[in-house]
Amino acid sequence: MSTASDLGSIRESVKQLCESYGEDYWLELDRTRGFPTAFVKELTDSGFLTVLIPEEYGGAGLGVMEASVVMEQVCRSGAHAGACHAQMYVMGSVLRHGSEAQKQYYLPKIAAGELRLQSFGVTEPTTGTDTTSLKTFARRDGDDYVVNGQKVWISRIEHSDLMVLLARTTPKEQTKKKTEGLSAFIVDLGTAVNNGLTIKPIESMINHHSCELFFDDLRIPAENLLGKEGEGFKVILDGMNAERILIAAECVGDGRYFVDKASKYASEREVFGRPIGMNQGVQFPIARCYADIEAAWLMVEKAAKMFDEGLACGAEANMAKMLASEASWRAGDVCMQTFGGFAFAKEYHIERKFRETRLYQIAPISTNLILSFVAEHVLKMPRSF
Repeated sequence: MSTASDLGSIRESVKQLCESYGEDYWLELDRTRGFPTAFVKELTDSGFLTVLIPEEYGGAGLGVMEASVVMEQVCRSGAHAGACHAQMYVMGSVLRHGSEAQKQYYLPKIAAGELRLQSFGVTEPTTGTDTTSLKTFARRDGDDYVVNGQKVWISRIEHSDLMVLLARTTPKEQTKKKTEGLSAFIVDLGTAVNNGLTIKPIESMINHHSCELFFDDLRIPAENLLGKEGEGFKVILDGMNAERILIAAECVGDGRYFVDKASKYASEREVFGRPIGMNQGVQFPIARCYADIEAAWLMVEKAAKMFDEGLACGAEANMAKMLASEASWRAGDVCMQTFGGFAFAKEYHIERKFRETRLYQIAPISTNLILSFVAEHVLKMPRSF
């Protein structure tokens, strides 16, 4: 476990890297729907995207706590971490459930930047967050699995070499528990695209590079099964918990970005002969947002440390994500109000970050589903759905 000094050094190094890619860089990418190839490459080459990979495979061998600091600082610097965060959280599934052969083959190449693992194929158009009801099916055929089905809101797949895919291998009605009969696979996108996998980009309100996927008899080698057949739900849970923690850290970064911007602008902007920040009606909301964000960061830290210690942290990961996403959204709203009309001008960058941080009350899991999880699994109340 890194010390506070170590985490501070990581944060400062990431900050310096991000300063080479100013906010105008991200504004142009947002306008053109471009991918930050140069930024992702430098983040990889500097070792920040491979912090979770053990040293024996070429990584830094650090934990989700360190990864959270990286993602938090990326967002606080005004960057859009959605272009790169998946490699960290998908890694959780590979590290904990991959065979030694899979780790030996993939991890050194990912650590060296030769391969990108940036896509998680779970969500479907008809089931959404009802993951156990997904319909994409993988049928065993000799040394392969043959996959048919559809996925939606699968991000970065056009900029990734590998994807972790979740599919049913046993029909739901033939299982004792709905979480059984799901299997996870490592998909080599270089051979899959146009050979059973069709990708259709989705236009959306943010530059998240999301796509819809269509599987038509896609063949995946059986050796690419991640974990055991039928136990894929357990495999992706590790990735999902890491995802929620890292997204929560990003939301804290967004929130701190908004507070930094709002407090600075309120101190400098003069109306009626005085800085608007002298007015309690302006400064109190900003101060409130700061307090909420710092509280959310404490939950991020708790969840990350539990994950790194191998403890069950589903509730903590979900609560961290909920609290941080709500705090960042409120901070964004307050920042917009502080800047007034200028907040709507793209040159101030506020509206882009405002759009980006709104996503995280919906994805990767909605606030209401988190509340139902806490009510049922923590408070032991009756299941609500």
